Amino acid sequence: MADWNAVENILCIRLDTIGDVLMTTPALRALKASRPQRRVTLFTSSAGAAVAPLIPELDHTIIYDAPWLKATAPRVNSQPEYDMAERLRQLKFDAAIIFTVYSQNPLPSAFLCYLAGIPLRLAHCHENPYQLLSDWVRDLEPEQFIRHEVRRQLDLVATVGCQIEDERLSLQVPEVARCCVLNLLHEQGLDLSQPWVVIHPGATALSRRYPPEQFAVVAQQLIDEGVQVVFTGTQPEQELVQQIQATMMARSHSLVGCLNLGELAALLELAPVLISNNTGPVHVAAAVGTPVVDLYALTNPQHTPWGVPNRVLFQDVPCRFCYKSICPEGHYHCLRLVAPETVVRATRELLSGASAPSLPLEVLS
Repeated sequence: MADWNAVENILCIRLDTIGDVLMTTPALRALKASRPQRRVTLFTSSAGAAVAPLIPELDHTIIYDAPWLKATAPRVNSQPEYDMAERLRQLKFDAAIIFTVYSQNPLPSAFLCYLAGIPLRLAHCHENPYQLLSDWVRDLEPEQFIRHEVRRQLDLVATVGCQIEDERLSLQVPEVARCCVLNLLHEQGLDLSQPWVVIHPGATALSRRYPPEQFAVVAQQLIDEGVQVVFTGTQPEQELVQQIQATMMARSHSLVGCLNLGELAALLELAPVLISNNTGPVHVAAAVGTPVVDLYALTNPQHTPWGVPNRVLFQDVPCRFCYKSICPEGHYHCLRLVAPETVVRATRELLSGASAPSLPLEVLS
């Protein structure tokens, strides 16, 4: 291992979603804690950059939609990569750390940093990277074990002497967002003195969506028990939530399409419990300390709620951990076989303050 003690200007590469960036924040805090004057720049995708303004450990953000990411539009040529390498060269970073899950290859990012002349480059890697990484940690996942993604990133920075006791996710809610959300809830007629929950029924991948008709049963049962329900989602999810509400026989509240990310964080900070598919708002809720009922499709075992009371609900299936956006078997049983009554019971437990741990997904691997 090279000497990282003098590193003051560091590039942290996390080319992923909001949730992935949030699950990297404890490692970012460890980098800052070990050398407080250190400048930390996040190098991330357009999707991941949305949460960057809310992360206090970051000094700067560079947005880059890499051609080795699935969602990136096709390139006309490789000029953007040459331009980015030159931009990074001019910024004179002392070091780069590439954060990945075990199914991602760090070497394209490592090569970009190598071209940019960044002298120290650290990542987990399954194969010997030779000169592309100055420091590499052999990736033993998933062959020997599986870790939560937060633990994986903390373990990576620990190899260069950066450790921290406070391992919570990090997100700073803007005060103006809190005021806005309180006003919106007042306009909706929500009684904050009575039990209430937030339900987020959307997810980008079809394989991670609990059926809307089952969400409707969950919401209806909770309302029948005196629990107010607030739906959230982005504007494209308006039709989904309207479909759920139309199936119900009771009044609910909707802030779909009304909130920016800071305001969503403020809402979840205020909420007693979040009920959600396994998607970004789960990690936002964890970052602000809110208990989560996580309808957890068994596509990936690494992304359960970190550091908060939770219930991770799924039906075990032989095809678990498929890493697919669409169920390869076509039945979606890992979610569809979770009964609404199970979701309601889990919500009731968290509302009452029960904090028994959920079943670790590692036992299924």
